[in-house]
Amino acid sequence: MITADRLQTVQEYYFSRKLREVRGMIKEGKPIINMGIGSPDLAPSPEVLETLKDAITDTGAHQYQSYQGLPELRLAIADFYQEKFGVQVDEANEILPLMGSKEGIMHIGLAFLNEGDEVLLPNPGYPTYTSVTKLIGAIPKSYDLKEENGWFPDLEALAQRDLSKVKLMWVSYPHMPTGATASLEKLLALVNFAKEHEILLVNDNPYSFVLSKNPTSILSIPGAKDCALELNSLSKTFNMAGWRVGMVLGNQAHINAVLKVKSNMDSGMFYGIQKGAIAALQSGQEWFKALDEVYTKRRELMFQLVEKLGCSYDRNAVGIFVWAKLPEGSVPSEEFIDQVLNDKHIFIAPGTIFGSNGEGYIRFSLCVKEEKIKEAINRF
Repeated sequence: MITADRLQTVQEYYFSRKLREVRGMIKEGKPIINMGIGSPDLAPSPEVLETLKDAITDTGAHQYQSYQGLPELRLAIADFYQEKFGVQVDEANEILPLMGSKEGIMHIGLAFLNEGDEVLLPNPGYPTYTSVTKLIGAIPKSYDLKEENGWFPDLEALAQRDLSKVKLMWVSYPHMPTGATASLEKLLALVNFAKEHEILLVNDNPYSFVLSKNPTSILSIPGAKDCALELNSLSKTFNMAGWRVGMVLGNQAHINAVLKVKSNMDSGMFYGIQKGAIAALQSGQEWFKALDEVYTKRRELMFQLVEKLGCSYDRNAVGIFVWAKLPEGSVPSEEFIDQVLNDKHIFIAPGTIFGSNGEGYIRFSLCVKEEKIKEAINRF
């Protein structure tokens, strides 16, 4: 069978390929420590789990659900955004629950991009932005993010480029993979840039509540709803990665466009998962404090491992990763991580999978128990 031409524009996701190799090594009996993947190893709260258990016996729990999610889930999302970000959204028209924010990337692309439209993509950045752009037939146009500029785009330089065909711009603050944050002033600059050039700005925001002292949303910028959408997720904040619960927020016209795509792609999120998501969103401050305590201890140990490798890092970065710069004169990132994998049986992500500006960097996941991090340190 001849596959679609669009498959020639993308490759299998790096982690899909690399983890097959890692699983093969484990099968051979090698004691692999996986520090490459950001999949939380912690459990959701007991309240969330009990809510899920109780919900499965509710009347109608196993029927098709609304494409827009339960009204009480949308209300919980609205309340969460009001409490945590000071952002007011209309739960009826400005919120769309998603089966993970990753599906939202595809839905947004399908809703707003035609073949030949151009998309501004961060380099380094989440690879799915590029893959979706190519699969849709739009044209990826990367913009540089550099350490010396705080991993924030040079908007003045970007404005000098021909942006006449650019329809959409992806940003991610807190930034993945570097953990860099953007101040409200910088978010305002992004919103103004998008308005000036008539670009739809999409902020992918799943890392605001891990090791972050000041969670921010681009929708807190006055007038941002005119030109911006925001994706968010329960995966990292509430240890619910496998549940696949995300959301997109924005003005009614933008949300309706995404809904038009989504309603043709699925038949609603499982009722019990929605009820569990509501319980998670209503978690008290003690949940966030306990989560940060775990990740703080892990990060301090991970810093020791990073130093063992002679790498430098930013102690102020947030999220579930440590982004580290290789020492001067080091071999390329992918060669470096392969050496560590083969010699020490530790899997680390190379910075290059996030773009060419990731060369010279590697990324460690904090989704690893303390004893495993200590074991990794001892292997050096």
